[in-house]
Amino acid sequence: MATGSRTKNRTSKAEQASATRSKIVVAATELFLRDGFVTTTMAMVGKEAGVAVQTLYLSFGNKTAILQAAFDQALRGDESVQDLHQTDWFGHVLTDPDGAAALRLFCERSAEVIDRAAPLFDVMRAAAADPEVGDLLAYNKKLRYDGFRRIVEAIASRDGFNAELSVEEAHGILYTVLSEDAYLLMVTEHGWTRERWLSWVTETCLQQFFPDGAR
Repeated sequence: MATGSRTKNRTSKAEQASATRSKIVVAATELFLRDGFVTTTMAMVGKEAGVAVQTLYLSFGNKTAILQAAFDQALRGDESVQDLHQTDWFGHVLTDPDGAAALRLFCERSAEVIDRAAPLFDVMRAAAADPEVGDLLAYNKKLRYDGFRRIVEAIASRDGFNAELSVEEAHGILYTVLSEDAYLLMVTEHGWTRERWLSWVTETCLQQFFPDGAR
């Protein structure tokens, strides 16, 4: 009985810690989006989340780690998703023999991710003069860069892929067009709808990668 009680107690504490972290991330996200990373202080996050500042440090270590956690949550969208590269849709894109269909699916699902994450990406980009945030921005861009490389290498082997386009060129096109930077420029700055942006991204990539299928 004692062992069971200790296990239950550990589970309860872990759940409480997870709930506290989630509350901190939600509060910090609101402040980062409203006031920016630099202006937002740990004291402000603690007050917004209803926890002591010491709890923030115990849970995350520093403000940059909270920003990373907030960005990770925006990328995933669902707390049950731990890694986008392990989702069913990502695996389907890698294995679907229909390259054009795989590319369409990748654009659609990536657009959903970018739509959620772009506001915090912009916060990160605006604060990149801070060395820690600059490293964080570079780290997250590298993750996307590597993930896109896997996708391009997979679809480049499918029937109908543009024989005049190298994997390196295709990788550069996809990484540039399907990005938070392009989203922020076209949707946030120039007022495109998300749907119009997604249509442009998808058709642009199809014309470049599968020109016969695009026509």
